[in-house]
Amino acid sequence: MKLLFDLFPIILFFIAFKLADIYVATGVAIVASVVQIAWLKAMRRPIEGMQWASLGIIVVFGGMTLLFHDETFIKWKPTVLYGLFAAVLAASRALFGRNLIKSMMGKQLALPEPVWQRLNVAWALFFVAMAALNLLVAYRFSTDTWVNFKLFGTMGLTIVFVFAQAFYVGRHVQEDN
Repeated sequence: MKLLFDLFPIILFFIAFKLADIYVATGVAIVASVVQIAWLKAMRRPIEGMQWASLGIIVVFGGMTLLFHDETFIKWKPTVLYGLFAAVLAASRALFGRNLIKSMMGKQLALPEPVWQRLNVAWALFFVAMAALNLLVAYRFSTDTWVNFKLFGTMGLTIVFVFAQAFYVGRHVQEDN
């Protein structure tokens, strides 16, 4: 359910694009993101930093898309978001000595410190690769292809990456036991 909830704005963006155009879809994504945060606040549920960042970026880049009637801005949104995630993972480790991947998953898993470090680096590199891939698709292919990639391609690549991480982590969890 959480995954579906997190994908809510992207799914609505996709549907609106298929039914109308990129500008309607952008407006729908902005509204869906605001509604999503408002619902979490109304239900007194915690709102993660990632959700706040995503809301801010969709409002800014989506707003510029609508204001200037230029789809380039919305196409940059995933790259900026992925870049922000990569920067936060790298900076938190380099500047504050804090591994955010371990902070998020450390209660569920007991892993050696070098494994946590590799996971943090792997996620940062994954986000950098996804940021670059988004730009490649945005600039080399049609808007329709980019919208399909935004929903299906990024989700598929993320699932493959998570499974690869699970296999890697599984080897080290068994060794610790």
